[in-house]
Amino acid sequence: MSDLLLMGPGPSPVSERVRAAMSRPLYGHLDPRFLRELDGISEDLRLCFGSTAPLTFPVSGTGSAAMETAVLNLVWPGRRVLVLENGVFAERISEMARRAGGELRRLSFPYGTPVDPEQARQAMEEFRPDVVAVVHAETSTGVLNPVGAVAQAARDVSARLIVDTVTSLGGMPVTMDEWGAAVVYSGSQKCLGCPPGLGPISVAGAALAERPKDLPVVSWYLDLGLIAKYLGTERLYHHTAPISMVFALREALTAVREEGLERRFARHRQASSALRAGLAAYGLGSLVRPGSELPSLSVVSAPEDQDEGRLRQELLEVEDVEIAGGLGPWKGKAWRIGTMGEGANLDPVVRTLESIGRVLGRHGVAADVREARRAAEEQWRAVSPALRA
Repeated sequence: MSDLLLMGPGPSPVSERVRAAMSRPLYGHLDPRFLRELDGISEDLRLCFGSTAPLTFPVSGTGSAAMETAVLNLVWPGRRVLVLENGVFAERISEMARRAGGELRRLSFPYGTPVDPEQARQAMEEFRPDVVAVVHAETSTGVLNPVGAVAQAARDVSARLIVDTVTSLGGMPVTMDEWGAAVVYSGSQKCLGCPPGLGPISVAGAALAERPKDLPVVSWYLDLGLIAKYLGTERLYHHTAPISMVFALREALTAVREEGLERRFARHRQASSALRAGLAAYGLGSLVRPGSELPSLSVVSAPEDQDEGRLRQELLEVEDVEIAGGLGPWKGKAWRIGTMGEGANLDPVVRTLESIGRVLGRHGVAADVREARRAAEEQWRAVSPALRA
């Protein structure tokens, strides 16, 4: 195995303790001991989500499965849906809502800029949606959206709110109860530091009660009403859960609890700040509006007059460091570099910067590796009080 460092937008590096958890002997999916593991995961996820919703659990599928679970259970033919789009993943929500038969309205904002709460409010007052969907941390653009303001506007028009927290859960505050959200979902492979394969989700019970009895969820597998009977006191068989992945997530969440959320959030902020300081030394600046950058993902301009895909390929094949290119209109123009989970530490940040510098140098791009490292370490030393504790 190569010494591969995953510093893209996901999956993120996984600790040895999480990998070891995946090798535990299996339980059956109806074994009371396994069900207790699921109960423990639900408790830890509620802490991460800032939720008190009883129906909080990992969907047996990736973050995209959790996204589709949220949409298909809240959207049905004739249901008015407003999606606030400023990236690829909000656009995916729109497509899922369209396929579910919703009456779709899309409010789009330029890549690199956050959702404007006032424009969102105006659209809600005009359209009177039943459901509003927004991405908290847009993975395709590295933009943090103002979910709190959007949530208030949604409450004012009595709309149910869906929030995508795939790239924020475990790396920055998520406050489902405070937002009054109907459904908040995520993925296991980003800030939680777990392999991909599970989609944590938290669902307010009132949101499910509105569905007409004669309109069943179009997906049997993702029907929350059926899954709830497996997770609740009835323990009715629904599907065979991915046992080893559940063990891995339990261990990853235990690590989150041991570190403490505030300290973990501070670490993610420091890592992204250090990374961006080092990238700036190479002339690679952020494409995100200042003040809206994510602590878990940096999106910067790709080197000018270079085949950025070729540079990334060399970074992967020669330096064993993975980063990602841009999506949508930023394809070929941007690099997306994650600082998530185990990757949100100084050592992986410095290794990434040094590897990028060597690749740039081999292609004739001026890159002072020592200066990039100095800038990153200096920024890291500006440690927040939460990290000093």
